Amino acid sequence: MKKPLLAAALLWSVCGGFVAEALAQPSPNQLINYRKGAMSLQGKYFSPVYAMAAGRTPMDQRIAQRNADYLAVLTQLAWDDFPANSLGLPNTRAKEEIGSDSAKFKARADGLMADIQKLQAATKTGEAVALKAAIQGVANSCNGCHEAFSSFNFRYAPLP
Repeated sequence: MKKPLLAAALLWSVCGGFVAEALAQPSPNQLINYRKGAMSLQGKYFSPVYAMAAGRTPMDQRIAQRNADYLAVLTQLAWDDFPANSLGLPNTRAKEEIGSDSAKFKARADGLMADIQKLQAATKTGEAVALKAAIQGVANSCNGCHEAFSSFNFRYAPLP
């Protein structure tokens, strides 16, 4: 009598674990919202530095360095939130090519993170030419990835 009860309890706990894990997985729409949030924050902290390099706002090395440090963290957040089941849905502008050419997508993400590291280094020196080149590098990375993998129309213009 105890063996069937023990087997049922074991089966129940194993099945319950699988159900709990399945319920804990974020939905594709949640993943879309997470990556949109991360990319919105990237824009929030990159745009002021870009405006400084473009001469639209005064250069403030302290803000540029702070924003570059934030970007170093923020650029790591969105990439896990692009699984195949979240592509092609109506509330995303991510192209399905992300799933079919994942190596190129990962290379673009890695390139952006490398460009952010260059931006961080340039903000520490305060050298205007290096800072402008690093900012243009980040803008080019953003543009290149969006051109290949997004129908989002915004692009950073070349710096003067």
